Amino acid sequence: MKQTPSQTVGPYFAYGLTPEQYLYDFRSLADNKMVSFTDHPEAIQIEGQVFDGQGNVIPDAMLEIWLKDSENGLFGRFGTGTETGNKFVFHTLKPKPFANEAPFLSVILFMRGQLIHSYTRIYFEDEQALNAKDEVLNSIPAERRNTLIAQKTKYGYRFDIHMQGDQETVFFDI
Repeated sequence: MKQTPSQTVGPYFAYGLTPEQYLYDFRSLADNKMVSFTDHPEAIQIEGQVFDGQGNVIPDAMLEIWLKDSENGLFGRFGTGTETGNKFVFHTLKPKPFANEAPFLSVILFMRGQLIHSYTRIYFEDEQALNAKDEVLNSIPAERRNTLIAQKTKYGYRFDIHMQGDQETVFFDI
């Protein structure tokens, strides 16, 4: 067998991964509602947008977020073109601190033009004491750490991802 040519990450998996974003008449197996506010009054909402290097919103990215702490393991997936304004919205629990780490969510970003997906983290601005001790967060130059910290809002947290430019989000090699 011969090797097949490379392709970018997407959006060719839309049918199976984010069908609502492309107006298919069925739901994704994994979605953005990782928990219900009814069952978990402590649940939080995280919303944001993905921006390209010129500051334009990317309407067809797909994000997966993972929460793994000492008590919970949750997974969610959502396409940015599903919501008005091409934003992503997740309903989840705020992670509990684990070992010597500040609470964080793992993020995997898929989008057109990428040959491989990007990894980042979401930390929380109201966890300053734990953020100050987090080994991974503190391995990042101080002037770039804010790109990983979600801002508290009235309804939860805001976290924007910038693919390039002055506000470029820190991405990790896994």
